[in-house]
Amino acid sequence: MSAKGKDCGNHTRKKLYRRLFALFLTIIIAILFVILVIWLVLRPTKPRFSIQDATIYQFNVTAPNILSTTLQVTLYCRNPNDRIGIYYSKLYVYASYRNQQITLPTVILPNYQGHNDITVWSPFLYGSSVPVSTYLTSALSGDENAGFIPVSIKLDGRVKWKVGTWISGHYHIYVNCPAYMIYSPGSAIRLQQPSGCSVDV
Repeated sequence: MSAKGKDCGNHTRKKLYRRLFALFLTIIIAILFVILVIWLVLRPTKPRFSIQDATIYQFNVTAPNILSTTLQVTLYCRNPNDRIGIYYSKLYVYASYRNQQITLPTVILPNYQGHNDITVWSPFLYGSSVPVSTYLTSALSGDENAGFIPVSIKLDGRVKWKVGTWISGHYHIYVNCPAYMIYSPGSAIRLQQPSGCSVDV
């Protein structure tokens, strides 16, 4: 083959590679544009949580630094999206006191939340003979004397978004609901007032 023929072949291949690259780039730009349009139209918003009620029936410390807890919480969850549904495929609820988990996780059964739907859960949370730090037992004594016990109700799990017939992959969701409980000796410890929650997805 002559040098002229080789040059012609190389030029043809380069031209083909440029066209393929241009086609690939066009497809990527088109996909990104579609995703942007969908986001602008749907404007996905995180679900909104709040704690409506909470009652602690048992909150006892025994030596050496063992805490037993029984409580029930009422959690309000709203899907604020007009066109997006939410699948809660796995959710665990537990309580913590001063950043230490004090109950076992309670499983909330999988469920679907439609557009602008509201869901209310009222799980019981249990922690039997949970080891806690010495600092925690001292702090509890001070909180009881003050008449307020700061407890946090937390949710940890996975969600999926639904748009029409399309369902996304799993996304991690973490919810933190601070609950200031009124302490009165000889009676159940009740929530001071409903409060909002922080949500990370």
